[in-house]
Amino acid sequence: MSVTSIRERMSGNEAVAEAIRQVNPDVMPAFPITPSTEIPQMVSSFIAGGKIDTEFIPVESEHSAMSAAIGSEAAGARTMTATSSAGLALMWEELLLAASNRLPIVLTLVNRTLSGPININCDHSDGMGARDTGWIQIYAENNQEAYDNYIQAFPIAEDKRVHLPVMICQDGFITSHAVENILLLPDEQVKEFVGTYEPEEYLLQPGKPIAVGPYSISAYAMEAKKAQAVAMENAREVIKEVADRFAQMSGRQYGFFESYRLEDAEYVMLIMGSAAGTAKQAVDELRESGVKAGVLKLRVFRPFPEKEIAEALKNAKAVAIMDRVESYNGNCGPLGSEVTAGLFRNKVFIDTVCYTYGLAGRDFTTDNVKEIFGELQGLVCEGKQVPHNRYIGLRTREEQ
Repeated sequence: MSVTSIRERMSGNEAVAEAIRQVNPDVMPAFPITPSTEIPQMVSSFIAGGKIDTEFIPVESEHSAMSAAIGSEAAGARTMTATSSAGLALMWEELLLAASNRLPIVLTLVNRTLSGPININCDHSDGMGARDTGWIQIYAENNQEAYDNYIQAFPIAEDKRVHLPVMICQDGFITSHAVENILLLPDEQVKEFVGTYEPEEYLLQPGKPIAVGPYSISAYAMEAKKAQAVAMENAREVIKEVADRFAQMSGRQYGFFESYRLEDAEYVMLIMGSAAGTAKQAVDELRESGVKAGVLKLRVFRPFPEKEIAEALKNAKAVAIMDRVESYNGNCGPLGSEVTAGLFRNKVFIDTVCYTYGLAGRDFTTDNVKEIFGELQGLVCEGKQVPHNRYIGLRTREEQ
C-alpha cells in the first residue's frame, strides 16, 4: 500500500543521512574522507540532537572503521558505515572478513577515483576494485535512488537466505553534493519496512557461545566459500522481493536494471550510475531524429544479473558497454568483461563495443553519447571498423 510522500530538496549525501536517521542503526563507526565526509558528520549531528540513538564510534582510520563494524555486527548490533576511494581501499582486508563471516553490514560508498594520480572526483575504481570481496553492490543514478537503495539494503542484507554485507553506491559530487527534488517516506513507514534486526547467532548471546572468524583449515574453507557463493545467488530473489515490497510502499519500482526506450531499440548503451541520465537525454534526442536508441542502466552489479541482461539485449543490433574505470587488462573494463561473457554464455551474438569514460570526473556529455551511437550505427550499417575498446572524451595531443 502506497504512502504519502514528503517533498524535499536534498543532496545525495543528505538523502542517505536522512535514510540513516530513519533506519536508526545501532552502531556507526566511521572515518571522514571526501566526498562521503558529510554523511557521518550529519549522522553525528542527529545523535547530538537526540534524533537517533545510534552509537557513533570515531576511529583512527577506515580500516579501523570496518574492523569496528565487524565487531559490532558480530555482537548482534545493526551496523553501517560510510566511505569513499582510498578509504575503501584501506578497508580491503576487512571487507573480505565481513563477507566471509556473513555479517549484514551496510556501507554507503560515495564513489571517487583511486589514486594515482591523486584526484577527488568521481569514477568507479573504488567500487569495482572491491567487486570480488563478496559484497552485494547496488548503484544509484540520482539522489532519489541513493535514498531508496539505502532503505532496501537492510532487508536484503539481513535476510536469512543471504546474510551478506551490502554496498550502496552513488557518484561522488555528481549526486553526493548536487541538490535535487526528492520524495521522502514517513519515518514510521521506513521503520516498519526495515523492521527490527533479530540475528540468529551473535557473540553476546548468553548460554550460546560462538566463535567468529576462527582459522579455517583446508578441509572446511572451500565449503565456506561455496556457501558465500550460494548466499550471493540467493540474493537475486531477495533483491526482487524487497524491491516489490518497496514498490507497494512507495510507488517506485526497482529491479536489477532499468530499461529505457529499449522495447524496439536497435542500438543500446549499457551504463551504470549518474551518467545514465546523460545517456537517456541523448537517446530522447536521437529518437526525434529516427535513431532507434535505448539505454540499459545497470543498478545491481553484485550479484551480476547475466541472464537478465542477455534477455534484455537479445534483439539489439549493437551495444556500447560503458566502464567508468580502467582495468589495465588491455581489453576492457569490468562491465565489458562480464557483459560480453554473459552474452556469449547465453548465446546472444550481437556486436559489442567497450568504452572507458568519465575517469577522475571527466565530463561525459550528450555529444559523447551521440558520438558512441553514431559509431554503433556505422559498425552495423556500413561495416566501419570500431576499436573493441577505446576511451571516450580523451583530449587529443593538440589539446594537451
